[in-house]
Parts: sequence; C-alpha cells; structure tokens
Amino acid sequence: MIRGKTILLGISGGIAAYKAATLCSKLVQAGADVRVIMTESATKFITPLTLQTLSRNPVYIDTFDEFEPKVVSHINLADSADLVVVAPATANVLAKMATGLADDMLSTTLLATTAPVLVAPAMNVHMYVHPAVEQNMNLLAKRGVLFVEPGTGQLACGYVGKGRLAEPEEIVLAIEQFFATARTLEGKKVVITAGGTIERLDPVRYLTNDSSGKMGFALAETAARQGAEVTLISGRTAAEPAIPGIDIVHVESAEDMLGAVLARYETADIVIKSAAVADYRPVTRAANKIKKDGESLVLELERTTDILKTLGERKKQQILVGFAAETEQLEHYAMDKLRRKNCDLIVANDVTEPGAGFNVDTNVVRIFGEEGLIEQLPLMSKREVAGRILDQVAKRLKTREERG
Repeated sequence: MIRGKTILLGISGGIAAYKAATLCSKLVQAGADVRVIMTESATKFITPLTLQTLSRNPVYIDTFDEFEPKVVSHINLADSADLVVVAPATANVLAKMATGLADDMLSTTLLATTAPVLVAPAMNVHMYVHPAVEQNMNLLAKRGVLFVEPGTGQLACGYVGKGRLAEPEEIVLAIEQFFATARTLEGKKVVITAGGTIERLDPVRYLTNDSSGKMGFALAETAARQGAEVTLISGRTAAEPAIPGIDIVHVESAEDMLGAVLARYETADIVIKSAAVADYRPVTRAANKIKKDGESLVLELERTTDILKTLGERKKQQILVGFAAETEQLEHYAMDKLRRKNCDLIVANDVTEPGAGFNVDTNVVRIFGEEGLIEQLPLMSKREVAGRILDQVAKRLKTREERG
C-alpha cells in the first residue's frame, strides 16, 4: 500500500527524534519516496545527514534554502505529498499547527499542503495532558488531522506515563491502514450511536455509565473515510467528538436517542448501536433538587425502550449492528442478543479484560453473525477495531446487494 507513495516526514525537536531514522528507513524499504523536513531543534538530536542517507533525498531545514531554482521548495513539497507524517510531534509543533503559525520550514509546509496529515505526538506525560495541548489536538482532529496515540512507559525525562512516541512499526502500520482504506461504503448512509445516556433524577443528579464514546467516534471516523454519509448520535462522552465532515447530533436520555435514531432509520443503509444506553430510568423526575431526608433514599425505576430491539423489529433493508459488553459467557449472551433483537452482527467484548473496558483507547472484541463467531480480534486500537467491524459490514452489504 505504501509503494510508490510520496510521504513527507516532518521531524520536530524532541528526544524521540532518533526514532524517526528507523521510521524513515522502514518507509523507504516499503517503497515510499520519503522527503524529510527537520526543525532546527530536531537537528540537535539527530543529524540531517542521517536522514538524507536513509531517505536518499535532500533534507529541508531552512525555508530559504532553495535546492531547485525552478520551484519554491515548501510549495513543491506540499504539493507532491500523498501523506504528511509528523513524528515526533512536540507540543510546540502541535501549537503551531493549531494556530496556523508558520515560522519555519515544517510549519510553513504544513500550512501549504492539501494532503492528509498524520501526527505522532511525543512529550512529557504532564505536557501531554495539559489542557492547552489537549485543546490543540482536539482542534486539529476536528480539522481532519489523524493521530497515532503515544505509548505509555518510561520517558526520557524519568517519568513513567503516556507520552512516549509510538514505535516506528506502529506508525508504519497506521500509514499502511490509511492507504489501504478502500471506499467500500461510498454513498451509503450510516447512523452510529456513541457514548452513554443520562437519566435525570433532578436538575443536578442523574444515572449514567462509564462509556467514553471512543469506540463510536472511531467507527464514525472510519466510515466517513470509507465514503459513507455519517450521522453520529452522541450521548454523554469523555470528550467532544473530533471528527470532520460528520453530522453530529447530541442527545441526553435513552428516549432522546431513540427519537434521533428513528428519525433517520428509514433512509439509513447501516445502523451501528455502539452507545451504552440506560436500561432503566426514574419513574418520576423531581423538578427541584432532592434534599437529604433520612438515612436512605429509595428510587423507583422503570425500563427504558429497548432501542436495538425496536430497530430490529422495524428493520427492512438496513444492516443492523449491536454491541454487547459482558463479564461472563460472552458467546452465549452475544448470540442470544443477536437473535432476540434481529441484528446482522453483534460486537461483543468482556469488559473485565485488560484494555477492553470503558475509557481506554484499545479494545478486545469478537464479532458474531447468524452463523456464529465470525472474527476474534486481539487487543488493538479502537480505530483498528472499527476498521475490522466495518469490513464485516461491507461484506454483509455486498452479499445482500448481490442477492438483490
């Protein structure tokens, strides 16, 4: 997938810059034409000669160093790229990208390019979680910038935490996946639900769950890249969805989500219910804050409408995908849910497994169809999981269309 592609590799000034040499080498070995831009501070960690030797191309550092009189270097580089990769991306470079600052060769070229941009952040754990850095990354994601999550472990500064540059092999895999993404859902209407719902007790208290919405966001982003017209119906989430070109509908309760999905169900080709919807809600909702009165409080709850079951009962041409978060007898409960709710696929995970629960960037899932277990996936990023789920959806869709 990489062979013959022109990849512009931007290297900024962090200790992780040494890994860029391996990344560059692997991309060249895979058949890419790699053009390297280094910031001045990056040259303090690794020499331009190293990258020139590995890439077999000149290395660009200064905006005013013009190697070819016939072209303007930063414009020529920007126009020639099939993909721009910034690895490592320091907090400083992320801030420049977010604000549109262009004060060196890398930031100037990033402003000039129309190619997709993939960023691999690397920095101290406290810097990575700083609100300014998080805001910059969210803003960039909304503009369509793709991210390779940093790893967790021993950092050069001595801290242990998240912020270590993803390994070159992981970045190459992300690049391969980017180029491998076929537009298998071109023109299809996809409705995806994400996050947790809220059932209010009073104006300040509510019942909810731990769903972060990350799986739904990954599905929406991947479906859009595959050419689908995506509507994301988002409940309570850990962060704002940062996905460009997608219609985002915010809802609160299970009833709100039901209404939003049903309003779009008739025209949908694919519906993926990855949201964690409340099973129960208070029978009555207090108009004012409930005051403490006694040592205990008894709440009367009633069932919410089962959205997935309702969709299964009304299903016509749609491909319907449900999720099952379980703690035991995974296959039994997944197949039971698939049959009872008339789903085409059920994506099940055991939330007690490390890396497979809520509020993490990874998942471990099994995908079931009417024939039983279709695919069992190991621990992988939710973006990778989303791709595998949508591959199965596309196969089901193609088979149905061929049958007429």
